Amino acid sequence: MGNNAIFLPTVAMAALTFVVWLRMYMTRIGQMKRERIHPQSVATSAQATAKLTDSRAADNFRNLFELPVLFYLAIAVAAQAGLVTATVLVLAWLFVALRIAHSWIQCTYNKVMHRFYVYCAGGTVLWILWAVLGYGLLRA
Repeated sequence: MGNNAIFLPTVAMAALTFVVWLRMYMTRIGQMKRERIHPQSVATSAQATAKLTDSRAADNFRNLFELPVLFYLAIAVAAQAGLVTATVLVLAWLFVALRIAHSWIQCTYNKVMHRFYVYCAGGTVLWILWAVLGYGLLRA
C-alpha cells in the first residue's frame, strides 16, 4: 500500500468542499445580481437569511466543516501512527462517497429524509473508522 494512499480521500474531500464553495458563490452572486441586492445588505447571517432565498449550498458548505473535521483528523492519526490498512482506506473512501452523496442531495433536490439517511450512514462510517484507529492505538 503506497504511503500517500491515505491522503487521497482528503484530497477528494477538499475537492468536494471546493465544488460546493463554487456553487454557493455562483448561487449567491446570481441572486444578488438578479434581484439587485447590495452586498452590504447581506453582511450578517441574519441579513443573508432574510434576503438570500436559496441557502442549500451555503448550508452544505457549513456542514462540510462539521463531521469532516473529525475525518481529516482521523486520516492524520492513521498516517502518523502507522495504522493505514486496507480497512482504514475503505472506510475513508466510503465516508467521502457518502459525503459526496449528502452534498449532492442537499445542493439539488434536498429531500430531508434522503439526506438524513446518507448523513447517518456517513457518521456511522466515521465512528467505525475512529473505533478501528482507537483499537489500533491501544494495541500498539
